[in-house]
Amino acid sequence: KQRMETPVVELGDCILCGICIEVAPSVFKLSSAGYIEITELPVFPETEVDEAIKNCPSDCISWDGK
Repeated sequence: KQRMETPVVELGDCILCGICIEVAPSVFKLSSAGYIEITELPVFPETEVDEAIKNCPSDCISWDGK
């Protein structure tokens, strides 16, 4: 299932554990500046992003618009 909403990462709460990159590598990446970045996609894979949200120990990932 795809979503038009964009996932967002609250960088102030992010501990850079990398779990989001592991479970949703098409969506999350580490920027050259060393923080988590969202890949620009026309639609996002809901299952992968929901898995990242569920597994994030800092609880800093959410859907924009929720």
